[in-house]
Amino acid sequence: MKRMMTLLLLSTGVFAGHEAKAQRTYEEMEQLTVNEQVTTVITASEPVRLVDISTDKVAGDQPIDNVIRLKPKEAGHEDGEVLAIVTIVTERYRTQYALLYTTRMQEAVTDKEIQLRERNAYENPAVSMSTVDMNRFARRIWNSPAKYHNVASKAHRMVMRLNNIYSVGDYFFIDFSIDNKTNIRFDIDEIRVKLADKKVSKATNTQVVELSPALVLEQSKSFRHGYRNVIVLKKMTFPNGKMLSIEMTEKQISGRNISMNIDYEDVLSADSFNAVLLEED
Repeated sequence: MKRMMTLLLLSTGVFAGHEAKAQRTYEEMEQLTVNEQVTTVITASEPVRLVDISTDKVAGDQPIDNVIRLKPKEAGHEDGEVLAIVTIVTERYRTQYALLYTTRMQEAVTDKEIQLRERNAYENPAVSMSTVDMNRFARRIWNSPAKYHNVASKAHRMVMRLNNIYSVGDYFFIDFSIDNKTNIRFDIDEIRVKLADKKVSKATNTQVVELSPALVLEQSKSFRHGYRNVIVLKKMTFPNGKMLSIEMTEKQISGRNISMNIDYEDVLSADSFNAVLLEED
């Protein structure tokens, strides 16, 4: 398994005040039968932000954002023995399962999708905007007309343009596009966002800070003529001596790349965000 889940001991009352429901025992929870020879995969409808496994009898990891894998560490348990309670917290709900041991491998649950009736609504304080909302906002922006027409760069007979910058809650939404004026398909290797110095002096060390986007809307891996995407960044401020850079590199062998620099003044103009754009249809 890629990375073992850190066992988090949830203090009493972590979820107090979020739901006025009576206490529950493991007998009232959804029960999943598990066996040390079977990996139990639990799939959530949105990214999982926290997993708690109440004992060390069960190992777990999170290979991708919305998937949890669980497996008993060893045999030697009795049928029906409760090995652990697993608590799963996503961006907008939480759920719990009692993991019951079975000696019969064929009875172990291999694939479990969290059902709507099993979700308890939860306002996660660590999440200011859910991935679902972030995608919805980014898609609206992706479909909106360009408001910037003077921020662009050229390389390898390609033109990279800034279309829009919007400020929504705690995030910046940066909308950009690329026109490929060649007939050669561009196979995307990676998209990187950096904060770098505007002017580079030989006498000083340059400082480049790589930023991790909260969301990259389009996951397409190649394009022939036209490309457009929206990158979401956590809100920040940076001095006028810095600039925001978006760089796209191509897979080898050709290894083309193109980048575009965005001044702080352009980022500041994101404050003119028009909320009408995000209104529901």
